[in-house]
Amino acid sequence: MAVKTIGVAAMGGDSKAVIQRIEDFEKIGIPAAWLTTGGAGLDGLTLFGAAAVNTTDIKLGTCITPTWPRHPITTVQQVQVLEGLAPGRFRLGVGPSHRPSIEQTYGFDFRTPLTNLREYLQIVTKLLKDGSVEFDGDHYHAHASIAEAMPNVPVMASALRPGSFRTCGELADGAISWVCPEEYLRDVAMPAMEEGAKLANRTVPAMVVHTPVCVHDDPTEVYFSAREQLGNYPRLPFYAKMFAAAGYPEALDNQQWSDRMINAVVFSGTERQVEDRIRSLFDWGVSEIIVTVVTAGSDRSKSTQRTLETLAGIASRL
Repeated sequence: MAVKTIGVAAMGGDSKAVIQRIEDFEKIGIPAAWLTTGGAGLDGLTLFGAAAVNTTDIKLGTCITPTWPRHPITTVQQVQVLEGLAPGRFRLGVGPSHRPSIEQTYGFDFRTPLTNLREYLQIVTKLLKDGSVEFDGDHYHAHASIAEAMPNVPVMASALRPGSFRTCGELADGAISWVCPEEYLRDVAMPAMEEGAKLANRTVPAMVVHTPVCVHDDPTEVYFSAREQLGNYPRLPFYAKMFAAAGYPEALDNQQWSDRMINAVVFSGTERQVEDRIRSLFDWGVSEIIVTVVTAGSDRSKSTQRTLETLAGIASRL
């Protein structure tokens, strides 16, 4: 049986703040820290290099490292450093990101993103697990070898629609979701992963669910904070279509967070209510949960602390 793990996204602030946050997570018993890289912001792989030497047990993972700006061989170069500094603790998550950020920020042609992801996974996985790769594809060419294979580094990918979950089932060590309602993950995403795994004649890989959590007693304040802190995902076509497929057509109609969507996506309420929702995911097959903390109320620091303490407590009881 897969080990059930809770991790927390550690983004926010400058480099010193992020590294200190990861150290603090370890001290209070958070099992894993995750970092997202986007735009011209801080690079998660680089930050983990610093955090690795200041921690001993906490797992480290990217959710995600975008594929387009970084050649897969370059990613493997960085992964070798991290695995050397934190053996057995690092997990790589990659993904194509979104058309607006990739085209507007970098000027790349965001064409056939699923093909881009498939090729990236094939190259990174082959090079890390076998120690060498010879690959010529539509998006990437890779001919390289490394000093020592690192077959125990999990290579996972972001997934949102059935095609990407199917690809993860076929090629990756796990699928990493974001703001997907539980029923969508259970009834759409998991069957797609199973289909991909069957196609490749392999065991179904890990389902890693990235979800917002807010331990707070006032639902009105949770709604306000969620709309403030969760961004414009309903305006992104891929996400809007996912929400509609999950039973929330208002995402296509209004392109904003409805109360129903927030209730489906944000794990909120008392400590007990949040724990019940987390355990519900684990009960039907989720391997790991990544939490983005949503803060609510007038004292945001206190809100963060309450949620983190709740998560550490749940992790200790799993």
